[in-house]
Amino acid sequence: MARPFKTQRDPQATPRRPKTNFTKLEADPNAPPEPTQRLHKLLALAGLGSRRDMEELIANGRVTVNGAPATQGQGVTQHDIVRLDSRPVKLPFVAELPQVLIYHKPEGEIVSQDDPEGRASVFDKLPKVKNGKWIAIGRLDMNTSGLLIFTTSGELANRFMHPRYEVEREYAVRIFGELTDGQMTQLKEGIELEDGPANFDSIIPQGGEGANHWYQVILREGRNREVRRLFEAFQLPVSRLMRVRFGPVNLPPRVKRGSMLKLEQKEVVGLLEWADLPVPSAPLRQLTQREKLKATTVFTPKVRKQRISVLDRVPRTDGEPYSKKPSAARKDAPKKPAPRKNENRRVRQTSDLTAPAMQKKSDRNRGRG
Repeated sequence: MARPFKTQRDPQATPRRPKTNFTKLEADPNAPPEPTQRLHKLLALAGLGSRRDMEELIANGRVTVNGAPATQGQGVTQHDIVRLDSRPVKLPFVAELPQVLIYHKPEGEIVSQDDPEGRASVFDKLPKVKNGKWIAIGRLDMNTSGLLIFTTSGELANRFMHPRYEVEREYAVRIFGELTDGQMTQLKEGIELEDGPANFDSIIPQGGEGANHWYQVILREGRNREVRRLFEAFQLPVSRLMRVRFGPVNLPPRVKRGSMLKLEQKEVVGLLEWADLPVPSAPLRQLTQREKLKATTVFTPKVRKQRISVLDRVPRTDGEPYSKKPSAARKDAPKKPAPRKNENRRVRQTSDLTAPAMQKKSDRNRGRG
């Protein structure tokens, strides 16, 4: 029996869809309202910036909720569609365990994302993080080394840095000279600086060689160059300054200068409990053997290209579709010069190759099989 010909489908014909008799469910008026969360808080938890920055974005009209411009202090639910510059944003309604990174900062790097001079920044070496951004807990000036903590939680960073919590900071200081007992007592009681009184909670001599002496100091605030200015008040310049502890986090000896270490999940939970912050109720994610080995391994970061912050991104005009192609502003940006072609370069010709010489046979072997 011959196989019948297959009928050709008309491409212009409208496809027939199965009919459905779904009935739309009516909302229960007696049901309790779904709890809402503050929009600027969720945007900050998503890693788009601080809460103050998110409030600025909302005030500028760059954030919409269900197609309408968002307002200050507005609450949203999981069913609301939130967009930033017409781009959909996934909000973390369910709290996730933040990430914490320890970095042994060397001298010569600044703790800033925007530097007009183009100097080396600690943010150039941070690994990529999904749905968030790294926040530096405290700052260290360019000539100071030691412990620097990064986290993806703005609340945890605020718990470390805000002056009202008075979190201890411990430094190892090397000065050119030596303090007297009276000067050490005066540094504990407090001296007057340009921006107000300041003092050390503790100062312990650690010995030294020649004219250089080491001291271990502890203070509970982080004003600009405060440790250096306290010693300079007695005409004792600081030749080396290194932070070794910030709150409950110590700089591990195995984390050498320029290396990083990512804290394990249990250690992050301990930090949240120390900061009196809510710990996510979800169980800890089970790590693979490779992830467990990588989590406890000290690594040396590599410089990578940083992405553009949403605060620096130029908002698109109304009606402009979302596209991954570069915008007009990015197209107008100066491009890297193309590599110059070497005009004196000469392409090798066939005539340049020497012909292979004929192999000569000796009379001894000629004619022998």
